[in-house]
This record gives sequence, C-alpha cells and structure tokens, in this order.
Amino acid sequence: MTKIIDISQEIQDGMVVYPNNAPVSIESFASISSGASSNLSKVTLGTHTATHVDAPLHVFDGEGGLETLALERFIGPCRVVDASHRGPGELVMIEDLGDVVQGERLLVKTSNSNRDTETFLEDFVALDGGAADFLAEKEITLFGIDYLSIKQRGSTDNRAHTSLLKKGIPVVEGLRLAAVEAGRYELLCLPLKLANVEGGPVRAVLRTLE
Repeated sequence: MTKIIDISQEIQDGMVVYPNNAPVSIESFASISSGASSNLSKVTLGTHTATHVDAPLHVFDGEGGLETLALERFIGPCRVVDASHRGPGELVMIEDLGDVVQGERLLVKTSNSNRDTETFLEDFVALDGGAADFLAEKEITLFGIDYLSIKQRGSTDNRAHTSLLKKGIPVVEGLRLAAVEAGRYELLCLPLKLANVEGGPVRAVLRTLE
C-alpha cells in the first residue's frame, strides 16, 4: 500500500529562521468573534523560511527566479541517502552519495534530522563544495538537504550553492527526514507560484513505491 510521508517543516509564528533572514509572524487579521464575517490571518515570512527551494537568482544577479524552474524538476522519482554518520560541523562528501546517475533527484539525510529544532544550529551538517561540483557535473535534477542551508555556516566556499544553481538545479533546504529511511521514493515538492523572487516555501512529501 502506498504511504505518504510529509517531509516539510511546519511554519509557525516566531519559528527559527536562518540568521539575518526575515522573521515569521502569524497573526489574526479579522475574526468572527470581533464582528467580522469570517476569520482571516496575516502571515509575514521570508522566502527562505522552513522547507524551501533556492532558485539561481538566490546567488546570481540576473539569473532565473523561482518562476523559471520547471515543475517537472519537483515531481518524480527520487533517492534518499542516509549520511547520518556526518556529525555536527561536518560535510557531506562525494563518497556519501552512492552511485549518482544523471537526472536523478537526490535528498540527503544527516544528523541534522535528529537534532534540536527550537534553536538555530550553528554547526549544522552541510554539503561539501567538491561534492556539489560532482553533482553538477552529473546533471542531477534536484538536490535536497535536512537543514536551512546547503552551505556550511561561515565558510567562504560557496560552491554548495553556486555549482548547482549555475546549472539551474533547484536546491531544497529545511527538509524533515528523521522518519525517512534510505531508499527510493516518489517526490512531490511544489513551490509557491511567486514571481520575481529567488526562492520560496514548498510543501514536500514522499510517496512510497509499490
């Protein structure tokens, strides 16, 4: 029987965001109890809140925004790799990725998935620049990781972003993979239809293959 696994982070008022990103605010805008005809909420958040996708414009002025990414990249077979042996402050290396093939969607689960989500993790596991170069050369379709950035905090090596996004490969960050075993799934991960922005929240789910 097919199973749906939600791998998205819930968006909440005041939740953790990457430092210097826009804070999240969710408040009542209108309420029946105050005489309005319906309940309405006001949500303020940054484009890189919770589970989200980066488009090339995120790191390259003049490159494609969110609306330029083909939806086909976000729907289809994917492979989840377990790199949980990579601890705080470490990087996901080429040897952790297994047999990468051209065109695949690749999600990486690290020790980030089993750590505190109530405070920002300065030493989260990120993607090695050389591994990003390798994935770009393989021309994968999409890459995802289980924290708010693919790039190591404080590093001057930007290839985790630039190597993939230069080739138009979407980067999905902030995935929730604690309950997901390594293996093959179908990914459904649609970004909001926002125009002229460099990224945006997604609702990402995996569907088990029969």
